[in-house]
Amino acid sequence: MMPHHYIDRASGKVRTERLYQDAVVLFFYGPVRERMPFLFRMLTSAWTTQVLGYLNYDSFWGSSACRRFLRENRIDLTECLDDPARFTTPRQVFERRIRYWECRPMPLDEDCVVAPADSRVLVGSLDDNSQLYIKGKLFHYDELLGASQPQWLEEFHGGDYAVFRLTPEKYHYNHNPVGGRVVDYYEIDGAFHSCNPGAAITVAAPYSKNRRVVTVIDTDVEGGTGVGLVAMIEVVALMIGEIVQCYSEVGYDAPQPVVPGMMLRRGAAKSLFRPGSSTTVLLFQRDRVRFADDLLSNQRRPAVATRFALAFQQPLVETDVTARSAVARAAAVAAFRQAS
Repeated sequence: MMPHHYIDRASGKVRTERLYQDAVVLFFYGPVRERMPFLFRMLTSAWTTQVLGYLNYDSFWGSSACRRFLRENRIDLTECLDDPARFTTPRQVFERRIRYWECRPMPLDEDCVVAPADSRVLVGSLDDNSQLYIKGKLFHYDELLGASQPQWLEEFHGGDYAVFRLTPEKYHYNHNPVGGRVVDYYEIDGAFHSCNPGAAITVAAPYSKNRRVVTVIDTDVEGGTGVGLVAMIEVVALMIGEIVQCYSEVGYDAPQPVVPGMMLRRGAAKSLFRPGSSTTVLLFQRDRVRFADDLLSNQRRPAVATRFALAFQQPLVETDVTARSAVARAAAVAAFRQAS
């Protein structure tokens, strides 16, 4: 399959992604899925995810392979809060804590929505009349929030979304993209499909089929970001069997589970993906946010080869963003600033 490119936000340059175990993943999602569906279902099960997670991140074999992968991707261990010299397994590297308050600065503007993670982002609209409308191949909207939650399907109907795809070398904590009060929190069972772009376009709407955690946040409260309701959907993947909710008001201190009624501070650490790669999806209500101009222009940039373009038959380019960096603003404020 063709290589997968993305745009580095800081430099504006096109980069080639080093896809972890790409040939193996594509084999599973090609011949195995087509000819041996029973084996494929087993490969995307919770049991297989636990076994593969151990082999890749806790075993001696995994230690050797992952150390080489980390060297090739030039992981900056100087950001770490803990001493990297004490890391003895790849798991400790992948679950590393960083001095995010220094290394991941956050805009001071209270109306700004920030990236939940170091990740590659695509933005879109659920409104088929919008220029940002992208047909549902990454997820089916009706499935994403869960069939048992009709009130949220109505609230976010015709709104906007952002898909943040983490890659294995990334810092794997999620941070709150907005400030506000938790009005709902629930888990949805599902499979453990890979987040490799080649796999994502092979299996229809994988992000709404995988196991996931949904947090709905009301930002129209005192101290909130003021962008309406926001749904944060954290999606597991192959080799990620758990999303640990560990909200910390300051740093990583006194972590606690997320529950309805809790007030979340924008930019604070919210959860941890167990090692591998995974995805966070944000849903916004209609006409409440405007995405950053550079994300929009990068996404439509022609002559950049991406695997997503194969599925959607149009330019669809991810931008590499850092946790707590600006990705959107409140729509009314963004429109005013652009006009001024």
